[in-house]
Amino acid sequence: MSTGARNTWEAWARSVPPLACASTREPRHDPAATATRLAQAGLAGQYVVYEGEGGAWHFAAGSDVSVTADATGITARAAGRTWTSRTDRRPLTAFAAALSALRDESDEGRRFYGWAAFELAHLLHADPAAAGDQPLLHALIPSVEVTLTEDRTVVRAVDEAWARKVADLLAEPPAGRTSRDEPTRERTEGVIAVGTAAYGQTVSRTVGDIRAGLLEKAVVSRKVPLPAEPRPDFPATYLAGRRANTPARSYLLELGGYRAAGFSPETVLEVGDDGRVSTQPLAGTRALGADPAENERRRAELLSDPKEIHEHAVSVRLAWEEMAAVCRPGSVVAEEYMSVRPRGSVQHLASRVTGRLRPDAGPWDAFASLFPAITATGVSKRAALETLARHEDGPRGLYGGAVFRGSTSGALDAALVLRTLLGTEKEAWLRAGAGVTAQSSPEREIEETCEKLRSVAPYMRFSTD
Repeated sequence: MSTGARNTWEAWARSVPPLACASTREPRHDPAATATRLAQAGLAGQYVVYEGEGGAWHFAAGSDVSVTADATGITARAAGRTWTSRTDRRPLTAFAAALSALRDESDEGRRFYGWAAFELAHLLHADPAAAGDQPLLHALIPSVEVTLTEDRTVVRAVDEAWARKVADLLAEPPAGRTSRDEPTRERTEGVIAVGTAAYGQTVSRTVGDIRAGLLEKAVVSRKVPLPAEPRPDFPATYLAGRRANTPARSYLLELGGYRAAGFSPETVLEVGDDGRVSTQPLAGTRALGADPAENERRRAELLSDPKEIHEHAVSVRLAWEEMAAVCRPGSVVAEEYMSVRPRGSVQHLASRVTGRLRPDAGPWDAFASLFPAITATGVSKRAALETLARHEDGPRGLYGGAVFRGSTSGALDAALVLRTLLGTEKEAWLRAGAGVTAQSSPEREIEETCEKLRSVAPYMRFSTD
C-alpha cells in the first residue's frame, strides 16, 4: 500500500467514532423476530441483520460510515466527509487496506458488515473487462450494533442517543401479526416457472461447452423478475422464510443500493481470530418435502447418482486447492465429506474443508482465493466465469456473491448469496442455478432450479399499503 493511500485511510479511520456505549440486557424470547423488528424501525439509512454461527443474530445500523469500491476507485465516508483513492483494478486490496486502518483496543476489534458482488470474481480470476463499472464491495461500520444470543442481548452504540433509541425499541412489547399479502400455491408456481424454456436452452449450450473440453462444470442460473406491484416486503419475507428454512446463515439488509432477504445454504468462508479458516461446499441436490420416506429415497438417490457425486467431488477438489494456496502446508483437511444437509426445500451433498492461514496471509487473502464460492461458479473457475459471461443474461450482482460480517481483529464470516429475495429501489427478483456437467439434462436442471426457488417463493410477503 502506498504512503498516500495509507495516510488517506488513517485520516478516515480517525473520523470513525467508536462504539463507546455498551450495555447487556436480558435475552429475547425470539431473536429472529426482534432483529427483524429493529430492521423495520427505520433507525438509519442502512441496516443489516446477520444470523451467524451458533444461533446468534446481529443487527447493525448506520448511514454515516461506509466504504465502497468498484474496479477503478474506492470511496470512504465518515463524519460528513468523503475520502477517495484509485484501486488500479484491485478493489479487494484497497477495500481490505481501508478496513484495516480502523483500530479498536478491544479483543474483538471493530466490526463491519457488507457485501461483495459476484462480478468481483472477474477481476480476481478471469476477464477484468467483464467486471463492469458498478460497485463490487460495500461495507458499513455501524453506529449501533445489537447481538442477540440465547443468554443475553448486547447493545453497542456510538453515543447515548443511539443507545436510547434501541433500548426504547427493545422495551416495546412485540407487535401483533401485521396483515401481509401471501402468495397462493398457484401464484408461487407461476413465478417459479418464468423463463424455464430459455434456461433449458442455456443448459444445453453449456453441456456442449463441457463436452468440447472447455470446462468440467458450470453453475448456470436464471433470473426470475417479480412484478412491480404489489411490492415485496423484505422484512416480512425474511421472517416468514426463516421460520421455514434451515440455512447455514441468513441475512436481511438494505445496504449499498441492494435489498436482500436470504437463507444461505453455505458459507464462502469462515475465518477465526486464531487464523483457522474453513469453507463449506455444497453441490448435488434433491428435493426435500413433507414425506419422510420420500425424503429418504431421494437422499439415497443423491448419494448414488454419478452426476451428483462427480459434481460434488470436483467442487471439493477445487476448494481444497484454493484453501491450500493461503494455508500452512499440511494444515488443509476435509473435516466432513459428502454428508447430506437439509436446506429448506432441498437437501445437498455437503463437505467442509479447513486449514490454518499462513503467517503472511490474512482473512482477505483467503477471501480472494475462495471467492466466489466454487458451488456458484464451476470448474475451472476461470473457464466457468467465461462460460457464465457468455450464456447468462446480464450481470448477477449480489447473487452468487457474499454477505459478510467481519472484525479488524481478523475474523471474517461470509455467507454465499443463494436462496434470496433480491431488490433495488427499482425492481425485485429471485434467482436460482444448477450445476451443469457433461451428464446434465435440461429437464433435470430446470427441475433443480424450481426446487431451490421453493425455499423462498412460497414465503414472500407483499406490502398491502
